[in-house]
Amino acid sequence: MSERKKLRIGMVGYKKMGKAHSQAYQTVNRFFRTNVDIELKAICGRDLSAVKEMARNFGWESVETDWQKLIAREDIDLIDVCAPSNVHEEVVLEAVKSGKHVFCEKPLALDLNGAVDMLQAAQLAKVIHMVSFNYRFVPAIQLARRIINEGRIGTIRQFRGHFFQDWLVNPEATLTWRLKREEAGAGALGDLGAHVIDLAGYLVGEISSVIGSRETFVPERTNANGVKEAVTVDDAFSALVRFRNGAMGTLESSRYATGRKCQNALEIYGSEGAILFDFQKMNELQFFSRRDDPHLQGFRTISATVPQQHPYADAWWGPGHVLGFESTFVHTVYELLTAFQEERLPEPNFADGVKCQQVIEAIEASIHMGCWTKVEDRLIKRGSMP
Repeated sequence: MSERKKLRIGMVGYKKMGKAHSQAYQTVNRFFRTNVDIELKAICGRDLSAVKEMARNFGWESVETDWQKLIAREDIDLIDVCAPSNVHEEVVLEAVKSGKHVFCEKPLALDLNGAVDMLQAAQLAKVIHMVSFNYRFVPAIQLARRIINEGRIGTIRQFRGHFFQDWLVNPEATLTWRLKREEAGAGALGDLGAHVIDLAGYLVGEISSVIGSRETFVPERTNANGVKEAVTVDDAFSALVRFRNGAMGTLESSRYATGRKCQNALEIYGSEGAILFDFQKMNELQFFSRRDDPHLQGFRTISATVPQQHPYADAWWGPGHVLGFESTFVHTVYELLTAFQEERLPEPNFADGVKCQQVIEAIEASIHMGCWTKVEDRLIKRGSMP
């Protein structure tokens, strides 16, 4: 057995994603064998009382209100960035400059330029870097990738993916940072759409060209102070895409999909079979095979919970005992710790974050120009891929 290592973590951000990551750090070594001991050294946020409460609830040893002081601490090896998107770039660049490993929520930055700068800086510093595309680590998604790689659905012809929520249907919903371009970078496209784009690339292959459309259904909302402000990002987007391998697809995300609380779903159709997945039934995968006898053909439901058969299942409760949203972060952290132990880059890393941002900006460019746009053009104009 390899020698145990220690990873001392500092976190910037303490709300929803901060809680998800913190819970994962607390849980991972209780179920998985990682050979890495985690120390939750400090959590950082501007609201001291809220950060102190978060530290008490999730076992952080200390708190900071200045992220620069957090990064300067010598008792921290990795910075976990769970703050709003507009601070990702600055925090990550300072962290890698200090020689610290980084684990960052998506999207990496507000734009492609920032994402490329982050990747280049992390590569130059020779630190571990990871981006949190947690839906990759749903066991059913891992199973889908295996089925595809084994050739069971043949040549992929079509992909359909969407991520629908409805928290903005109410016109009285408060304007938050996620509805401001200067803080979020993009709306449903960058927030929910980033996951759809990543899963499309992970399961099907690189996207080569796009044409998109977007809409802001409620152009003004009231902020927390009762003042009307303009909404400067999209409420919903849709795009047609082409993949390098010849497949075609559609991508959609919306925060205005009435009745859809959190539907992250995809369909993949190949020459020999098909796969369907819906995160609202995240432990199940639908699989169809043309290779079955005709009288037996039909979509079958696979419960991706069987130890020794399905990804991560050995560590959990047993066949049919379902997992939830929080488990995706436990699996993500497990992959991070395994890479740290083996002194290699985890996946997805900042290169994957750059690819996602590249597609986002290609979609935005296609909307602006009203025509198909090549994804590779976004990096050609910025400079060559690191």
